[in-house]
Amino acid sequence: MLGELLVARLRDAMLGLGQAPVLPPAETLATDFTRALADFDACRYASLAVRLPRLIRFGHALTASAREAGDYVLLAKSYLLATRMLVKLDEQQLGWMAADRARQLAEAGGAPLAVAESARQLAVLARKAGWHQEALSIALTAADHPNLRSAGRAGTALRGLLVQSASYTLARRGDRDGMRELTDEAVAIATELGGRTMLRDHGGGFSPLTVQLHRISAENHAGDPLAALDAARTISLKALPSVERRSRALGDIAVTYDRLGRRIDCVRTLLAAERCAPEETHARPATKSLIASLLVSGPTSTELRGLAERSGVLA
Repeated sequence: MLGELLVARLRDAMLGLGQAPVLPPAETLATDFTRALADFDACRYASLAVRLPRLIRFGHALTASAREAGDYVLLAKSYLLATRMLVKLDEQQLGWMAADRARQLAEAGGAPLAVAESARQLAVLARKAGWHQEALSIALTAADHPNLRSAGRAGTALRGLLVQSASYTLARRGDRDGMRELTDEAVAIATELGGRTMLRDHGGGFSPLTVQLHRISAENHAGDPLAALDAARTISLKALPSVERRSRALGDIAVTYDRLGRRIDCVRTLLAAERCAPEETHARPATKSLIASLLVSGPTSTELRGLAERSGVLA
C-alpha cells in the first residue's frame, strides 16, 4: 500500500540506509523542495514517496559537506514536511524523530519560523500520545517566544497556528469553552492579518477560512457535532488553499455526519473526498477506520463496498 511504502522510504532516508546520493546543486534542492510541497498539497503521495526521501538524503549530504545556514533550514523544512506526512499516517515514533530533527536543524540555521513550526508538530505528537498538558505547554510557549513575535506578519500567522493547535488540544481534553476561546483568538489573529492565506509551506496555510476548517474537527472532538456541521456550512471548499485542505475538510465533514447518525451523507462525503484526493483517502488510517466502522455498523451499499476495496479495507 502507498502509505506503507512512503513510511518505509522515509524511515530508510532518516536512518541513512541505502546508497549515498550524488549531490545536485543547492538551487536544485530548493526547487525539489517546492515540488515536494506541491506533491503534498495535491495529495500526490506516490510522487512524494520518491521526492521527499531523496530530498532528506541530499539534505544530510549537503549539511555534512557545506554546513551553511541555508542548508540546515532546507533540511529542517524537509523534515517538517515529513513530520506532517507521518502524523497523517499515524506513524508517531518516526514523527517524533522527524520533528525533533527539524527543531535542531532550524535552530542551527537560525530560522525562527521553522523552529516554531517544529514546536507545533511536537505539540501535535504530544496530543496524539494523550499528553494534553505537555501539548498545551509546547504550543503556547512557542506562540509567546520573542523570536516569533519579532518575525513580522509570518511570525504572527505562525502564532495563530500555534494557538489553533492549543485549542484543538483543549477539544481533545473535552474543554469545549477553552477550545472555543482559543479558536476565536486564532480567528482574531487571522482577521488582523487581512484574511489572506499565509504560510503555505508551514501547516497548510493560515487564514480565517483555515481556522474555520479547524473548528469542524475541534467541535467534533469537544462533543458538539451540530456545531461542527454549522462550521462546515460556512466553508467554501473551492476557496481552501490546496487539494489536501479540501480533502481534509471532506474527511472532517464525513466524521460529523457519522457522529450525527447520517450514514448516507457520511458515505456520500467520503466518496466526494475520494474523488478529490484518492491517494489521501486510500492511505489515511483515520479515513480507513471510519470506512471499516461503516461496514460493520449498518447496511452496506455497492458504493461503500467499492470504496472499502479501493482503500484496502476489504481484501
